[in-house]
Amino acid sequence: MSNKRPVNLQLTTMKFPVTAIVSILHRVSGLVIFLLLPLLLWMLSSSLSSAESFDALQTCLSAPWVKLIVWGLLAAIVYHVFAGIRHLLMDFGVAEEKQSGKVGALITIILAVVAIVIVGMMIW
Repeated sequence: MSNKRPVNLQLTTMKFPVTAIVSILHRVSGLVIFLLLPLLLWMLSSSLSSAESFDALQTCLSAPWVKLIVWGLLAAIVYHVFAGIRHLLMDFGVAEEKQSGKVGALITIILAVVAIVIVGMMIW
C-alpha cells in the first residue's frame, strides 16, 4: 500500500485557500484584541480620571509609535468585526457553498482593508 502523504508538513510552502486565510486571520485578530484590550482600558481610564491625565494621554498619543500601536489595535477590531459578520452569515446558511464561500472571503478581505486604510488615515 503506497502512502503518499507528506511526513513533515511545511506550513510556509503550503498554499492555503482564501477561506482558510480569513479564518486564521479572524483568530489572530481576536488574540491581538485580547492582548491589547488592557492597554485600551487603561487609556480609557486615564482619559476619564482627570484633565491632567487626559492631556498627558493626548500628548502620549501624538507619538508615531503609539499611533502605530493604536492603529494595529483598531485594525484588528475592524477585521474581527468583518470576519465575524461573515461567520454569522454562514451560521445562517448564507455563502456556505465552496464558490460563494470564496467570494465571501474575498469580500471580507477587501472591505476590511478599505476600512483599515480609512481608520489609518483618520489616525495619521
